[in-house]
This record gives sequence, structure tokens and C-alpha cells, in this order.
Amino acid sequence: MKRLMVLVGFVLMVAAVLGSAPTRAAAQEPIKIGVIYGLGGAAAPYTKPAVTGHEMAVEEINGKGGVLGRKLQLVIRDDQSKPDVGVREARDLILKEKVNFLTGIIHSGVALAVSEVAKEYKTILLVSIAKTAALTEDKGHRYAFRSTSNTLIEGRAAAILMAQQPFKRYAIAGPDYEYGHRMGEDFVTQLKKLRPDVQIVTEVWPKLGERDFTPHINALLQAKPDMVFSAIWGGDHIAFVKQARPYGFFSKTQYLAIGQGDLDVVVPLGAEAPEGMWVSSNYTFYHPDSPANRDFVAKYKTRTGDLPPSGAAFAYTSTYFLAEAIRKAKSTETEKVVDALEGLTVETVHGPLTIRAYDHQSNKGQYFGRLKKAPEYPFLIIGDLQYIGGEKTMRTLDEVKALRGQK
Repeated sequence: MKRLMVLVGFVLMVAAVLGSAPTRAAAQEPIKIGVIYGLGGAAAPYTKPAVTGHEMAVEEINGKGGVLGRKLQLVIRDDQSKPDVGVREARDLILKEKVNFLTGIIHSGVALAVSEVAKEYKTILLVSIAKTAALTEDKGHRYAFRSTSNTLIEGRAAAILMAQQPFKRYAIAGPDYEYGHRMGEDFVTQLKKLRPDVQIVTEVWPKLGERDFTPHINALLQAKPDMVFSAIWGGDHIAFVKQARPYGFFSKTQYLAIGQGDLDVVVPLGAEAPEGMWVSSNYTFYHPDSPANRDFVAKYKTRTGDLPPSGAAFAYTSTYFLAEAIRKAKSTETEKVVDALEGLTVETVHGPLTIRAYDHQSNKGQYFGRLKKAPEYPFLIIGDLQYIGGEKTMRTLDEVKALRGQK
């Protein structure tokens, strides 16, 4: 009898040890974050630094013990700025790589497509760069979040700024896909509310990745606008500026390049960036003058030898939002992290940012000003810098509900 009791006790002890082994193993497994970007073409000036931004954040977090005692691990994929490729990569990350979360994405069409995958598999997607307002408005859902601004926030902010200027004849330029059209629409809608007297004299929609902007430059000049509002971005913006300069384009009309005060494009342009051009920017290394931003700038410069562009700041911010949400949830379980992300405020390189609970949209705003020379830098910076916060231009809860057909 005594032998039997000893044997039973031994069996139970072994079972307990074996039963707890998978639990301990799971606790030590890395938290996998799938990162999706178009890594070439027009997106490259932003997305290559973005990968560095994600890597920096992960190394910092892991160096401090990770999250919940687990390391973060990045799994990076190239969506080629194509929605179908983005969908394929997202499915592979979820089903084969078994990632816990998805982040990244610069192409708005890809963002909307991958958002549907995230919804299907109940996997959190925290978009770091893509701007279409639809992601968190009419096409928003429980698993889609964004840590940056959107076309409505930026379009309305630009309209507020331009409504104070004497310009009446506007032209609209943008890449011919979701982001370009949405940004143009959001800007024009708000501008006409503030200034019913303005006219839209022409619109041009070059394809994303356009190499020859000559027809579009000529069409804009022939319309004789007072101001061109442009959503052309990244490598396309660089090409447009270089091709437009020989036409005297920037002396014949004013030009507001949304998001193109970023180092991602002004550094490659160097002296070819038009002095006095109106721009907005997603991030500046010189503002805010906060401990978080100074620390980020110093670390990025030590790592790369360069000042951090917006792409790096976008990615760094989204990674920290995910890490803080996991800490708050005390879990990597999707539903718990969703609840933790809703209403979460994080101290970022931009200052404190909050992801609103009811639409999952960050209150990140935009910097506006005009490019000027700075003797200490070989590129132009933004003069007369002003920040228009997202909370000033975001939709209200009732507006979002109306877009989603809710009451």
C-alpha cells in the first residue's frame, strides 16, 4: 500500500511538471510582430528608415527585459505597394508565422485590404503610416488601429491654414489611388466650407510610381492656379520637384506639399528643394524639444549617422504603442490587447498621443510651415513652424457613427 501511494505521488508529480512545461515554454516564446511595408519605389524613402525605427524600439524594449518577460520579435514582409500582395503576406504572417500582431503599412490601398484580413482572423492591425481616413472611419472595426494621423486630420488642417491665405484658384495633384483621392477630397471639402469663394481650376492624378511628370506639370501651369495642393509623396515628390524646376514651376504658382517637409524627402532633394514652398511634416527632429524626442534623435544618429526621418518615427511610435498595450493588458490575448489599446495614451517622440477608444484613431496632428535654408544643415528645414493637433480636426463620435451606419 505504501509503495502504491509513493508510485501515485511520483506519477502526479511528473504529470504536474510535464503539464506546466508548455505553459513555461509559452511564457518564454517571443511575442511576434508582423511588419508589412512596400520597401521599394515611391515608398522607399519612408519605409527603409521605418524598418530601422521598429528595430530600434524592439532592441530597447528587449534590452529592458521585453514585455511580460518575453522578447519582441519582428517578422518583416514586403507588400510591393500592392493590395493583393499585402493580403497574401498578411495571411502568411498570421497562419504560418503565427504572429501575435500586425503593424506597418504605408500604402492606403494595402492598409484597407489587410484590415479586412485582420478582421477575418481577429488579429490586431496597428497601422503606422498609411493615411486613408476610411481605415478608422467608415471601414473601421474592432481590430483596426492607427498610431498616426489620417487624410481627414491633415486635409482639414491644411484647409484651415490655406483659408487664411488670399489664394482663390486651386489645383489638386495626387497619386491616382486611395490616398491621393481621399486627401484631395478631405482638403477641398473643408476648404470650401471655410472659403466658399475658392475655385478648383484643375486636378491631375499621376499614377503612383510615375516617372514622367511632364504632362501633369504642363496641365497645372496651363490652369494658372494661385496654389497647388499636392498629395504627391516620397520618391514621386522628389521626381516631381526635379522635373518641375526647369519649367520655373515654383516661381509661377504656390505649392503645398502635404507631408513633404519630412527629412525622408528634403534630404534627398538637398539644394533642389524649393525655398519658400509650403509643406506639412509628420515629424521633425527639432520639435518638440522633449526628453523623448532628444533621446530618439541621439540614438538614431548613433545607430545610422543620420538624423531620424519621419519613417523611423512612425515605426518607433507604433512599436511602443503595441508594447504598452500588452503591458496594460498583462496579456498577448487579442481581445485583452484591443481593450488596452482603446483610449491608451503613450509618451512618444511627438509628445503624448492617445488612440481614441471609439474609432481607434490617434490624435496625432501635423506640422506646417515653409521650407527655408538653415546654415547648419545641407538641406532645408521648416520655417514658421506651427503644429495643428489632431484633436482640432478629428471627426466626432456621432460623425464616425453616421459614417458606419450606426446609431
